[in-house]
Amino acid sequence: MSMIRGIWHKRKSIVFTWLLSYSAVLFVPIVISLVIYSQASHALKSEIHRANDSLLKQMRYTIDNQVDLMKRLDTEITWNDKLQNLMYSNKPAKEAPFTAYQLAKEFRLYKTSYASIDEFYVVWDQGGSILRPGNIRDMRTAFRTIHDTGAMTYDAWSETIGEAGPNRFAVLPHVGAATSKSSIAYVTQLPSDLNGRETGTVVVMADAARFQQAIESVSGFTGGLLLILNKDNEILLSSRPDAPELQPFMEGGQVRLSSPRIGDSELFYIPSAVSDLKYALIFPSALYWEKAEYVRSFTFASILISLIGAGILTWFFTRRNYSPIQALVQSLTDRDETATREDANELRFIQRAILNARSEKDRIALQLQKHQQTLRSNMIHRLLKGKLDTLVPYEEAFRSFRMKQPSNEFAVILFVLENEESLYAKLPGIDLNERSRLIPFIIGNVVEELAMQRQHAGYVAEADDMMVCLVNLAPDVAHVREDLRAIALEAQQFLRRYEMELTIAISGSHSSWTGIAAAYQEAVDAMEYKMVLGKKGIIAYEDIRPDPADSARSGYYYPLQVEQQLINFIKAGDLEQASAYMNEITDRNFGKPVMPLTLARCLIFNMVGTMVKAINELGDGDGGSGSGIWENHPLWMDKIIACDTIQEMREELHSLLADVCEFAAAKRTSGVSMEREGSLRELIAGVMRFIEDRYTDANLNVNAIGEQFDLKGSYLSRLFKNQTGEGLLDCIHKTRIRQAKEMIRTKQESINEISKLVGYNDAATFIRVFKKYEGITPGKYKEVC
Repeated sequence: MSMIRGIWHKRKSIVFTWLLSYSAVLFVPIVISLVIYSQASHALKSEIHRANDSLLKQMRYTIDNQVDLMKRLDTEITWNDKLQNLMYSNKPAKEAPFTAYQLAKEFRLYKTSYASIDEFYVVWDQGGSILRPGNIRDMRTAFRTIHDTGAMTYDAWSETIGEAGPNRFAVLPHVGAATSKSSIAYVTQLPSDLNGRETGTVVVMADAARFQQAIESVSGFTGGLLLILNKDNEILLSSRPDAPELQPFMEGGQVRLSSPRIGDSELFYIPSAVSDLKYALIFPSALYWEKAEYVRSFTFASILISLIGAGILTWFFTRRNYSPIQALVQSLTDRDETATREDANELRFIQRAILNARSEKDRIALQLQKHQQTLRSNMIHRLLKGKLDTLVPYEEAFRSFRMKQPSNEFAVILFVLENEESLYAKLPGIDLNERSRLIPFIIGNVVEELAMQRQHAGYVAEADDMMVCLVNLAPDVAHVREDLRAIALEAQQFLRRYEMELTIAISGSHSSWTGIAAAYQEAVDAMEYKMVLGKKGIIAYEDIRPDPADSARSGYYYPLQVEQQLINFIKAGDLEQASAYMNEITDRNFGKPVMPLTLARCLIFNMVGTMVKAINELGDGDGGSGSGIWENHPLWMDKIIACDTIQEMREELHSLLADVCEFAAAKRTSGVSMEREGSLRELIAGVMRFIEDRYTDANLNVNAIGEQFDLKGSYLSRLFKNQTGEGLLDCIHKTRIRQAKEMIRTKQESINEISKLVGYNDAATFIRVFKKYEGITPGKYKEVC
């Protein structure tokens, strides 16, 4: 009784409801299964007969096609004009052989047209001959050639083909048959002539194998015995000639078709559609009815097993599905120990608990709204850093922060305020905390408004001491890059009114939440390029992204001879040439396309190293290594490293270059008397003018110049290098190359002609020297001009 009362108490529980529901659902397929079984049993009985009938029709179709061909050939032969003339003409007997010969030749055409007819011939009684395609043989010779397999004698054959009566089918041996050595023949007795004499017989044969294939294909499928019967119900062909199930249906030499079932066998037959043949099938009925009984037993067993299994599974899944609900109810009950289960239905209890939780959530939401901006910034910061391990989906987080999400495409715009300190100085009366919030607030509002005007959604936050705008792009935007650049440009121009100098970096567009981190990294990479491109500009990642196909960007131009030339200018104290040479090097490397940032740093520090080499080679005149320069500029290396941009580094290098050249010039002047220095300068100026005037002379060299100034060539070259920092031969080559560059830019002559105009007899030498000093070949230089 206590158990019954417990069940009655739980009648409102979801478990009880589920059990009733599952049971009701289970009852429907059981009823359907019984109805289906009843209909299937009835259909099975009729389908067995239909299947046998279909198989016989399939065999009939195949064999009737062959029989139809035999009859058509028989008709064509029977009504052949030459055959009619041979059999029934009153012409002299001596003309008959020629007519027979023509007829045999014409039979060749029939042989070609009826490829599936294995043999045919005409028995000419009056001539005692057999007419075949292409030949005429006497009766015995023809018998040996066609039928003498040992299965039939000549007399039996003569009797068969000479038997009077209408068209009939017969089984005849055939020497040319494949395996059975027999054929089914269609025999037609020709009518007697006007004198009552027998004329002949037309015999058309097809190998039994052609019929056997159709019989065996059906027999192998059904397992029954297939028969081909003539009009007298005599067996022409059988799938199993000695089958024991055939005997109960035999009556003499004929098959009794009037008894469809005898013992354990059943007989079906259908007549041919084109002849008087019949096709019969004898099969053991027990085979099929055993299968039907098996299906019936299997159906009942499956229903029983289904009931048992369904009952067990219903109970199992009911308990399994109820377990999480039970655990949830227990969890909700344990959380609030004061709560009591007033309702026995678990779902209603959970519903009340959810309503209470939603009320609590609303109260919490009111509290969180006060900190929404901080939480939103934190969420954006985590997205930028690629930290997606959150319990709340970002779609839901965007909705909770009232942030629109137009699409799944994102981009990032970075803003760096370059004049922050000077700007803060213009805001007196505002404490540091207020100032640090005011400027980001202004930038954020401006950028978000500009993004909204272009149908995008922009959300500004701070990350890594920079202002970051996460742009959620509008769907199906054709010109994303132009929109982002326009937003950046308008923001920069607008904020410049408030004396805010901004450097802006733009990323490419990326899909999905994971793409936000990639976009942020692209923007950071672009922002770093302000070192190369300068501050207060707009840098897009698409502009600085290296092109893998650009092999020229795999390094920078600063060969050893160029470095040595710069050192020579510095040691010579020639500030003008040293400064111009340094500008030429930096302009060549920092032109378009944008040099990779790592290479830019390497080049600057390489040039810093060149400056150190020059200072060490100069020394201080007291056996030191340029210590005077180091004392005057103790922190110059730290100042260069602390520079934010390449331009600032170049300015520091030029400042140091001026001091070093001044030091070198003073040192050179102190070592040489003023009179000698003036004489040397005049000599060097004369040498340079001579080179300018004679650079087209192919014989111009160091010795020729020395003879011109009454000096030994090697001594004059040494004086020239001490004064100018470069060798005399280098000066000749550079003069020629400078003139060649001017000719390439302004004239249409070929490279070979230009080489001769500037004093080179050999174009190959000109190309080699040009590449040495310019870094590229003349042809390449001509392309880029």
